[in-house]
Amino acid sequence: MTEVPQPLIAVTGATGRLGGRVARRLAEAGARQRLVVRQPDRAPVLPGCDIARAAYHDGAAVAEALAGVDTVFMVSGAESARRVEEHRTFIDAAVAAGVRRLVYTSFYGAAPDATFTLARDHWHTEEHLKASGLAWTVLRDNLYLDVLPLFADDEGVLRGPAGQGRVAAVAIDDIADVATAVLREPGRHDGQTYDLTGPQALTLTQVAEIVTLVTGRQLRYHPETEAEAYASRARYQAPDWQVEAWVSTYLAIGSGELATPTDAVRRLTGVDPLTLEDLLRLG
Repeated sequence: MTEVPQPLIAVTGATGRLGGRVARRLAEAGARQRLVVRQPDRAPVLPGCDIARAAYHDGAAVAEALAGVDTVFMVSGAESARRVEEHRTFIDAAVAAGVRRLVYTSFYGAAPDATFTLARDHWHTEEHLKASGLAWTVLRDNLYLDVLPLFADDEGVLRGPAGQGRVAAVAIDDIADVATAVLREPGRHDGQTYDLTGPQALTLTQVAEIVTLVTGRQLRYHPETEAEAYASRARYQAPDWQVEAWVSTYLAIGSGELATPTDAVRRLTGVDPLTLEDLLRLG
């Protein structure tokens, strides 16, 4: 009797923090996968994997890279003014390649009028995906718990117009565990949107206190006004869309749009999501 091969899963972003974790978990589970990356020499070498080169904006290369693929894990592309266009190109190329389903990493609270400007980009990508004819699953990740301490400047100050708003940030490892579970049983999750958060809704004051307590690194939170936030970031001479994204991250926290924890991580993995203290002690 001829053995039927496992469906081929394509993982994008495998040279990054989230895609790399997912690729490693799938390899440990014995999945067949193809790592679709821009720089093949940086891709992890894993059993059961082959590697293809493609960038999101290059539809022809993406279609070639996805030939024979059943399910795609699409990590959202690098932040840019053209990210939505690049996402649409990638999705259209997946359709052209004959892909059956796509799992997309979006953002918590994605909406056309979200306070966080990049969450609007994610909403437009979601809408394009839903209209594509592909079976789809959307993972709406809250802010990464891992990067909250990195918001602090060289003086150990978290500066931003978040007021005393709260954020239910989620660990990258927990997102990777959810993504792996979804990719291993993709049909079960078709047409589902999952809001992924950590177990706590923390103010930035609390974030600074926890980092200080656990690591000994002295952090504190300084609430800025919106005008102060734009002024303090002017020295980076970044493009307007980027500065607006930076500032609106804090405004979204202040508005309460990122504040509500969900049970999705535990429901999908069977394990409680990490707290900030858990993450810091593991790291």
